[in-house]
Amino acid sequence: MDLCIILICLMLLTCVLFQAFQYSSRRKRSSCKLPPGPRRLPILGNLLDVGDKPHESMAKLALTHGPIMTLKLGSLITIVISSENMAKQVLQKHDLAFSNRPIRDCVRAFQHHELGLPWLPVCPLWRTLRKVCNSHIFTTQKLDANQFLRRNKIQEFVANVQKCCHTGEAINIGQAAFNTTINLLSNTICSMDLVDPNSPTAQEFKETVSGILEEAAKPNLADYFPMLRILIDPQGIRRRISLHFKKLLDLFGNMYDERLKSRKAQKGSNSTSSNDVLDTLLDIVEGNMEDLDKTHVTHLLLVT
Repeated sequence: MDLCIILICLMLLTCVLFQAFQYSSRRKRSSCKLPPGPRRLPILGNLLDVGDKPHESMAKLALTHGPIMTLKLGSLITIVISSENMAKQVLQKHDLAFSNRPIRDCVRAFQHHELGLPWLPVCPLWRTLRKVCNSHIFTTQKLDANQFLRRNKIQEFVANVQKCCHTGEAINIGQAAFNTTINLLSNTICSMDLVDPNSPTAQEFKETVSGILEEAAKPNLADYFPMLRILIDPQGIRRRISLHFKKLLDLFGNMYDERLKSRKAQKGSNSTSSNDVLDTLLDIVEGNMEDLDKTHVTHLLLVT
């Protein structure tokens, strides 16, 4: 107990010193003018102004401080855009300048922030992955080719609901819809049903995906006070999400290896390839069309 108190005191002292250093640095950079914003509390800044419904809180603050305002979330300076015209300027006209984003501490698990497309800064790897997605995965031809698959999966879902209705059996619509969505995606990626609705694997997979979404949605002190990220994982979010990431990355890694073996066994035969996303990515890797390897592929599948 005494050790915990000492650690908490050290963390608070570190935060105070870090804030003091930042304040001193800002005074030296007085020429950097920021938009107006609400008054800030020491250390916390405007964290308490965000509330449990940030979109509503931001709308109310914008009535007072205008369509572009400054918030200080912990030690992070944040600019909030809340008008249509300003949003167009940021997201369309100057999109390249604003394309980078802060890295959430939770996505640092397994170095995903250095390999996952959504988190990469504008760099050669980002351009490569974006080119692969635009030219090989999300093309109109690819999406149209999978239209029959989407129709079949929806028909299976409706048939399952009708069957339960006729037999008087209760059905968990959320679980059934989740299974349908996952199987639709898995068939698009690797031409197979990833979950069997009647198997406990489906529930386990749902819990893994739900666990990632739940942990990623939690406010994380390490995001607002980056100094804590260096010292500890204060809420254990990165540790828990690492367990979920490992399950999915292992799954995608096994799928990659099995498909690679299957392709080698089929060489020289008249067997047709699956022509799914995984086959497309393997064609790119084996043909040295882009600078990609197994690690890049598994992390790309993680966010697909």
